Order: sequence, then structure tokens, then C-alpha cells
Amino acid sequence: MAELNTGEGGGGKHQKKRAKKSSTKVDMTPMVDLAFLLLTFFVLTATFGKPKTMDINMPVDPKDDKNKTKVEDQTAMTLLLTDKKGVIYFYYGVMKADTRLDSTTYASNGLRKILLDKNKKVITQMNDLRAKREKRTIADSTYKQTEQKVKGDRDALYVIVKTNDKTKYKSVVDVMDELNICEVDKKAVIDMSPLDKAALKKINN
Repeated sequence: MAELNTGEGGGGKHQKKRAKKSSTKVDMTPMVDLAFLLLTFFVLTATFGKPKTMDINMPVDPKDDKNKTKVEDQTAMTLLLTDKKGVIYFYYGVMKADTRLDSTTYASNGLRKILLDKNKKVITQMNDLRAKREKRTIADSTYKQTEQKVKGDRDALYVIVKTNDKTKYKSVVDVMDELNICEVDKKAVIDMSPLDKAALKKINN
């Protein structure tokens, strides 16, 4: 009795042989080595961020005459930072009993506009100096020396920031940022004097 061949692929001489499927395998070792090499390269060549500090002059002992800084009345501007939100009181020259306090805000058309107007000479000179540096007409060492000379000039604006025990740290930082933007390098932070507090009390009352 004849048998029917039901095996895989059929029978007979016309039977097709199926190709053996081999598993696909990718060797990831070279890629891992490359990744580590790139990582090592970027770590070694990267520049780590340095902590930024704010240079300010702190008050010295009032009895120490050697370390006192003489400030000209016409170039001195005093800012009084209080606990009043968004308001800065200021005056020019030396505080006296009849000194009138003006007020401004932290807005760009407030304190910044005043500083730009008062320190216009230094700002103009610094813009010209930066233009020369970009054109490479002066060396970096010359630029730094000239920058110190311009910002430290006798006629440059000197800003004294006065605070009390209610002044917020953020207010001091915001004012310092405005001073840096307006090229004010001559600055100091001290406590309010009794005359300053009396002047503020008159305004608030």
C-alpha cells in the first residue's frame, strides 16, 4: 500500500531546501570602548564652572584713619535699602539734617537710568575700550590696566549702599547687579547712620 509523504518541505525531487536562519548578534564592545573614550575626553577637556564672587568694599574700623577712603561729595551717591518692597531711597553727597531723600525703583527705568546718567563718562570710555579690544588694537594687559584706571578715576561715580537690620539679602544683590551693569566699580556696603534712619523716619511718618 502506498504511503503519502507529509514531511516538512514536501517530498520528491522538487523539494526545496530552506536556508538555515542564524541568530543576529552585534558586538557592542567597540561601541562601549568608544563611548568611554569620548567620555574621558570631554571630562579632561571640560572647564569646570568657577564660583562667581562679588567684590565689594566692607566697612573698616572708624578709628582706623589709614584705611579710610575719601569720597568727593559731587561723585558720591548713597542708596538706602529698607524693608519697603521695590523702593530705594537715595541722596547725593553727605547726609545732613536738611538732606532731602529721593526715591526710585528696581525697574530698568528707575535705578538703572539714574546710574547710567550719573556714570555716563565711564560708560562711554568703557564702550570705546571694548571696541578697541574687539578690533585687537590693544593687548589684553593694556585693556585691564586701562579698565582699572577708567573705573577708578576720581570723577567716576562712587555708590555707597547702606542697609539696616530689615534689609533683605536679595535687595543688596539686585543693587549690586545694577551697579555692575552700569560700570560702577567704586562701591561699598555699610550700615545706616543715625541721620539716615532719622531721614527715613520722616518720610515714613
